Amino acid sequence: MFDFLSDYDNPTLLGAFWMTVKLTFFSGIGSLVWGTLLAAMRVSPVPLMRGFGTAYVNLVRNIPLTVIIIFTSLGLADIFGVTMGTDNFPIRGFRLAILGFVAYTAAFVCEAIRSGINTVPLGQAEAARAIGLTFSQTLRLIVLPQAFRSVIGPLANVLIALTKNTTVAAAIGVAEAAYLMKEMIENEAQTVLIGAVFAFGFVVLTLPTGLFLGWLSKRLAVKR
Repeated sequence: MFDFLSDYDNPTLLGAFWMTVKLTFFSGIGSLVWGTLLAAMRVSPVPLMRGFGTAYVNLVRNIPLTVIIIFTSLGLADIFGVTMGTDNFPIRGFRLAILGFVAYTAAFVCEAIRSGINTVPLGQAEAARAIGLTFSQTLRLIVLPQAFRSVIGPLANVLIALTKNTTVAAAIGVAEAAYLMKEMIENEAQTVLIGAVFAFGFVVLTLPTGLFLGWLSKRLAVKR
């Protein structure tokens, strides 16, 4: 299915944007999982976990995304021999790009979720502990469900930023939209027209997402 959209080497216009969608989807899922774990560490009663979560977020947020993506390609693949389960260079680049996006974006997801955790009244966590719930149970059953409802808007902004950040994957040869745009500009003289087409493509990808998640945020807002 969608084989005509999956050319890693010579993408069509539609195929390049499909690659952008795949990068955003898989990176978004991974970032949400890792970011949630980091947020749990940031509010953990265990000092070592709090220290790791804080250090990770502060370090990664202050490293340019391009540096992280290039490190995942040149550092992990070329120096440490990480193959990501394949010897196919374009597919390996795609998977390494996802790894880099997850590592970077999770730091912002973490801070968004942590801000949502801080909106949950402290009395609810205290009541949960009073009836015998552990920290992990309190976080999973009481705090996080409310926190996620509070931060749909901020998470939507992170997702939109991730969609635009996928253009950095062109730096390691992943054939997404920015990669194809660069090739087309090099081969064609219509720079403005090509730029306008790709800009419109990203608007089509991000605007409906922002509108939908903005509506969802209002719909599921926690009433205080």
